[in-house]
Amino acid sequence: MEVPRVAALEGLVRELLGEEAPSRIAALTEELFQAAGSLPEEAGGAAQGEPPAPGPPEGPGGACASHPAGLAQVEESAVSLWNWAVAKHTGAVVNDEQKAKLRFVACRLIRLCEGPDPPEGTIRRQILMSMKTGKGWIDVGKADLADGFLENAVGNIEKLYAKLRKGSDGEADIHEHRADVENNLFKVLSYQAESAVAQGDFQKAMRCVQRCKDILMKLPKETCYLSILCYNFGVETYESKRYEESSFWLSQSYDIGKMDMKYSVGKEMQAKVLRLLATTYFEWDCTLHLDKALKAINLANQEDTHPAGFFLKVKILLKSGASDEDINAALTEFLHLEMSLDFCLNTAKLLLEHGRESVGLDFLKSVPERFESSPDLGKITLLHIEFLLQNKRELLAKQKIEEIIIGHYTGKQLLPETLNQLHIILWDRAAKHYEEKNYSEALHWYNYSVSFYTPRQIDENLAKLQRNMASCYFHLKQIDKAKEAVREAERCDPNSIFTKFSVYKIAVMENDTDKAVEAVVEMGKLAEKTLQNEDKLGVDKNTGTNLLSLAAQIALENDQQIVAIKALEYLSEHLQDYQQLFAALKCLVRLMLSKVMAEKEEKRDEDISSILTYLNLAHKRLAESFMEEKFAGDMRILEAHWFRKVAWNLAVQFKDSPEKMREFFVLSFKLSQFCPSDKAVLIAQKTCLLMAAAVDLEMGRQQVTPSEQMELFSQALQHLQTCKEIWKVLKLTGDFAKDPTDTLLLLYEFEARSKLNDPSLHNFMESVWEQPQIEIKTLEIIASLAMESPARYPVLCKKALKSALNLHRKQTVIDAVKFSKCLHSLINISLPTGLTDLETCVLQEVWDYFEDALSVVSSTNAYPEMEILWLMTRAWNTGIFQYTVGKYKEAEQWCGLGMRFLNHLGSLKKSYEGHMIGLYSEVLDKLDRAKGFIPNEE
Repeated sequence: MEVPRVAALEGLVRELLGEEAPSRIAALTEELFQAAGSLPEEAGGAAQGEPPAPGPPEGPGGACASHPAGLAQVEESAVSLWNWAVAKHTGAVVNDEQKAKLRFVACRLIRLCEGPDPPEGTIRRQILMSMKTGKGWIDVGKADLADGFLENAVGNIEKLYAKLRKGSDGEADIHEHRADVENNLFKVLSYQAESAVAQGDFQKAMRCVQRCKDILMKLPKETCYLSILCYNFGVETYESKRYEESSFWLSQSYDIGKMDMKYSVGKEMQAKVLRLLATTYFEWDCTLHLDKALKAINLANQEDTHPAGFFLKVKILLKSGASDEDINAALTEFLHLEMSLDFCLNTAKLLLEHGRESVGLDFLKSVPERFESSPDLGKITLLHIEFLLQNKRELLAKQKIEEIIIGHYTGKQLLPETLNQLHIILWDRAAKHYEEKNYSEALHWYNYSVSFYTPRQIDENLAKLQRNMASCYFHLKQIDKAKEAVREAERCDPNSIFTKFSVYKIAVMENDTDKAVEAVVEMGKLAEKTLQNEDKLGVDKNTGTNLLSLAAQIALENDQQIVAIKALEYLSEHLQDYQQLFAALKCLVRLMLSKVMAEKEEKRDEDISSILTYLNLAHKRLAESFMEEKFAGDMRILEAHWFRKVAWNLAVQFKDSPEKMREFFVLSFKLSQFCPSDKAVLIAQKTCLLMAAAVDLEMGRQQVTPSEQMELFSQALQHLQTCKEIWKVLKLTGDFAKDPTDTLLLLYEFEARSKLNDPSLHNFMESVWEQPQIEIKTLEIIASLAMESPARYPVLCKKALKSALNLHRKQTVIDAVKFSKCLHSLINISLPTGLTDLETCVLQEVWDYFEDALSVVSSTNAYPEMEILWLMTRAWNTGIFQYTVGKYKEAEQWCGLGMRFLNHLGSLKKSYEGHMIGLYSEVLDKLDRAKGFIPNEE
């Protein structure tokens, strides 16, 4: 034996025996089972008498199992484990499978202790433990694990018999020993049969049962056990539809049950076996095995006169196409038996269902005599009515019903249960006529039902009945009668959603919009509550939404848009089916759009807000739909495309309302996020965000509070950041050289950041200055925005204008008009009007701009004359300002600059020339005199 592994097993056993915690017991049981499973099944070497390998003596848990003391310790552990498992199973600490596993471990340990010639007691214990372990595995549904133990049990039984014979004294002893082992062998064989059946091994199971039958002559007391075992096999195989095997086992059960009448299972059990055998033949192939089925059921009825046997016989005869005479004969066989009314009714129903009208009705007519005192006699009439209706004999059925109604008011009332069944029949018949659009006939059957209610009775079913009748009156255009029926329904069940629906239908038919809307509101509230059972169909969780959907449909069919909109609004709040929900929202959007188009502009706001609400709800539910497996991705994409396009079109349509336009563009973007990011969708997303940002900036420029401005500019910046990410992806899909998006993103972001006084603005602009392809117009707009309130960034403004001016200069042909405007702006920002105390460097910088202007003016006739006049005036005034502060040299330079621009004036030159020349001479004179008072420098 493998000493270390056995020692480890013993250690686990000791730990388990001292454990109380169920979770730990379960874990140790599994660990023991796995460990024992890895041990060899045959006995170990030491147990076979082999000497231990030479070597030094081992400590505890070592080679101790290689001598008798060690074997005794293993054996003791195995027995303790077995007894512990039995005790703990009785106390419900371990379950059946855990007990089987622990027995498995104990058996393995015991077998390791088996010597070459074990004593009788050890063998008997081995037999018992192997049998019980095998049976345990069968009982927990693991028959394949049982086989080894059962085979081991057979081997030990043979070993025991050989040992007993060896020590016997004469023939009498041998006979006694054989009887002793045959009892155990019988049990093991029966267990093996059980295992074989469980594993589908029919041949092995037959062999085992046959051996049991051979032994049965010597063990007659086991007759009942073996008969029931075979019956159980028959049941198991019948339920698995293995009819051939089932018929064999049931036949075996019956035959075994007859072998010894003293120990038989009894006539009732034998009849039960035969009834199942007949049923097996019947279901297997009634045509092929008809005689066998009839023989089995006749035998069953001879054994025990049970109604089920006779019912099965009638069933078999009907299936076989037997004559009415044969069936009547079968019925006569059990007329003298005591049977329940329900059994008789089921028999009559069986006959009628198989078209045996004459036999069935005759039998049905005989039943009342048998049950004259029964309060359930109404059931017979009910069955008769059902039969007449099934065979389209409505007139005769109506006569029977009218008889019941007369009896109801003359002291022959049906039992409540039977009356309820009659109501169901009446309502079913009415519903059938309703579906066929025969509304008058449906009312006839509903009126039969009404006949059983007393005047002013309050009952929910009566309310349902009145609502159904109202529906018939609606179709017949009998509005007054419909209203009366609905009033009755309201009296009986005012808080039913179905009653409100009936009220709604009348309001729509009478074109009463207010009342219809009120009814829809009530229906919407009731849809949130637990729904009640309704009519014959019953109610499920979708009833409220189904009724609201129907209400919307009715309103649309009757051209009542306002009512339809209200119904669809409630519907969109409660629908759980996404397909229906989006259909309702689409319908709502279309209806509201047509309403908006027909309205005057001043009345549109509320309806446009409603459309926004619908689109927002669509977005919300599209997001939620990812959790719904039934709503496929393709369906979600189609819906998202529809709603995003609607939002887009509305944004374009409401361009005169910036705020609404922005909201629709933002919504279109959000909805597009549920669509695949193809090129078309990316372009749409980019445009939506650009437009939303543009609107935010435009609204921010309006006269709003500073906090509102900040919110709008921040919002614009968020849109732009998202847009930039999309634009990066989009640019990878094609050539966008002529697309203005980069420029727009730059300008919008600059405006937002500058007006937010963003500290990162200068860093942002550094990358702008480095752009090689930036346009003059872009730089001029940046310059303008840099000084647009609330922004004020003169340095950035100048830098942008300088860059623009440089680009102007680089043009092959300078556009004098554009150049003049740019220069004008640059001089304005660099040389503020009215300032006299300017630094020399500033004046020098501005002087260079004037020189640039003069250069261009000199080279073209296209420079605007008004701009030349403005330059002349600014230069002249700057000189005068310098003069007033005693800067004579600078004054002379600037005034002289002004005179140089004067020479380039056209028609305006005459207007200024005389005055300026005179004034300039005066300035020069004053400058000369001023110079006379200035001391010479040493």
